[in-house]
Amino acid sequence: MKILVAGIGNIFYGDDAFGCEVARELKRVKLPENVTVTDFGIRSYDLAYALTNDFDAIILVDATTRGQAPGTVYLIEPDMNHLNELDRTSVDAHSMDPVAVIQMAQSLGGGVRGKLFLVGCEPAMVENEDGALELSEKVKAAIPGAMAMIGELIRELTGGKTKSSGLAPAVTKEV
Repeated sequence: MKILVAGIGNIFYGDDAFGCEVARELKRVKLPENVTVTDFGIRSYDLAYALTNDFDAIILVDATTRGQAPGTVYLIEPDMNHLNELDRTSVDAHSMDPVAVIQMAQSLGGGVRGKLFLVGCEPAMVENEDGALELSEKVKAAIPGAMAMIGELIRELTGGKTKSSGLAPAVTKEV
């Protein structure tokens, strides 16, 4: 089973960099050989093409606003049929809209081939007027929980056959 973990976000917009930071931390731990971790940042086209590759599962990691307390980590399994019903949006060179990227991947002919998941974190701040290039404290503190959630998801997807060293069991899970 081939798995892609895709960190997405803009490092210049505070907590929007959550996915990028999680990807950076995941690259520091030993993961199974069948797991690819990539920080896509705001490179929409690169992610769209990656989504059309032969991955059995894709885990997007991003800041996700759902109205909960900042730092809350979510595991969401998007309904691809519902995504097709949403308005098409254009790709922006300064940000990444995962829905627009998925729609772009579908327009490339193959669409998303693997099972899609989103590990999201409720942001505290998305734009920094003072130019600070760092996550808020609550979102920074959520990185280990997100990593653990990803590790648990990888174990579930592989039938418990793989072990990810350095990833503790997840404590927060919301669908």
